[in-house]
Amino acid sequence: MQNPTELLKDYIRFPSVSTDPAYGEGMAGARNYACGLLEQLGFTVETVETELHPILLADRIGSPDWPHIVIYGHYDVQPADPFALWTDAPFEPTIRDGRLYGRGAADNKGPTIVHMAALARVLAEHPDLPLNITYVIEGEEEIGSPSMPAFFERYAERLSEADFMLVSDTGSPNTEQIVITTALRGLVDLEVKLRGPKSDLHSGIHGGAVYNPIQALAEICASLHDADGRVNVPGFYDDVVPVFDWERDELKRYPETVESYRRMLDVPAFYPANGLSPLEAVRFGPTLELNGIGGGYQGAGSKTVIPSEAFVKITCRLVADQDPVKIQQQVVQTIRDRCPPGVTLSLREGGIAEAYLVVPPGRPNTPADQPEALARAFRAADRAIGEYFGQAPIYLREGGSIPVIADFKKRAGLDALMIGLFTPIDNLHAPDEGFSLSLMDKAIAAFEDIIKRIAKVS
Repeated sequence: MQNPTELLKDYIRFPSVSTDPAYGEGMAGARNYACGLLEQLGFTVETVETELHPILLADRIGSPDWPHIVIYGHYDVQPADPFALWTDAPFEPTIRDGRLYGRGAADNKGPTIVHMAALARVLAEHPDLPLNITYVIEGEEEIGSPSMPAFFERYAERLSEADFMLVSDTGSPNTEQIVITTALRGLVDLEVKLRGPKSDLHSGIHGGAVYNPIQALAEICASLHDADGRVNVPGFYDDVVPVFDWERDELKRYPETVESYRRMLDVPAFYPANGLSPLEAVRFGPTLELNGIGGGYQGAGSKTVIPSEAFVKITCRLVADQDPVKIQQQVVQTIRDRCPPGVTLSLREGGIAEAYLVVPPGRPNTPADQPEALARAFRAADRAIGEYFGQAPIYLREGGSIPVIADFKKRAGLDALMIGLFTPIDNLHAPDEGFSLSLMDKAIAAFEDIIKRIAKVS
């Protein structure tokens, strides 16, 4: 297998934007490229057709007595727009100051190349490596993985034969301090629309008689939080898992302060709820956020109307043990109860995803039945990261959501070892996305060691 940097360059050159049909050729190119790399490593690759973008399912299986891991990744990327804000063309990878720039460099093509390059080195030394490996590389992660439920219907039983998953689609604070992610938040999506009169009305002729949909919407939105920031929805916090003491100890090692975080975001102050600090709130607490709002005249100057409609888009991020179906029902019922009779309410109940939590070995709340293979993998990662990055990893929950990780747990019983390989300066989903080449080199060496330890050849 050629130099990892060149492999990543070649992979980035395929514009694999899953959300835009105009990029179908790029999607196919990236998929075929990943398939070719897997075949070079000795995998048998099956292309699982879907209604949108096929999933790669690859196996390297030997003895049933060997450990068995599933490595997950995705070959699709976010759109590169706005193109004018890129220093160089987004799909023509460029190296500047030790970083490789291009769409998908960090999310998720760089981490995929890290895994494959590490495995190639191990196999060169141990051609008969006693380790069963299954790869799942999908092409729809950036659009919510809509084809994965059908994939699980067909393959969950087969995947359940594995011991655990290995994932690198999470973040770390910098190139020297790696985070092993222990949790991902779940998600609930809603859109609320209020309708008043059948059309926009003259605010002078009809003002004072009609309930303005924007006013009604603003009142509902304002009612969804208390003055201290708590979500004001009955039952919202009933099932929240408390923060463990060891998690707070780990967070103290995180190389970020509340003040540096405030300066980075350029906000005058924070607004965390339930006694959590801002750095705790983005990891340990659930949320209800207003993501977009509109109604009435949006142009320059003024237009004196009472609008016919107003809308708001809402999402909730959930923590472990919160049921997204239950939370969605609670939020919907609360909005219905608080909607004034002068407007008509309609709701779009969007997608939902469960939160995910795994506890590393050796903690007070580590499950007694935690599989030994998973515990061994955590220990291997701890040792390798400490050796090649110069300091032990931090074990932390992450505020974002990767719904498919919880699905792997629910449908195939697989917990995940999630090792973060992108950093805040990598500009995920933004112009000038990049990936640190020094991090890539250290990560390849660390993963080489991790794979050997899992396979018990080190």
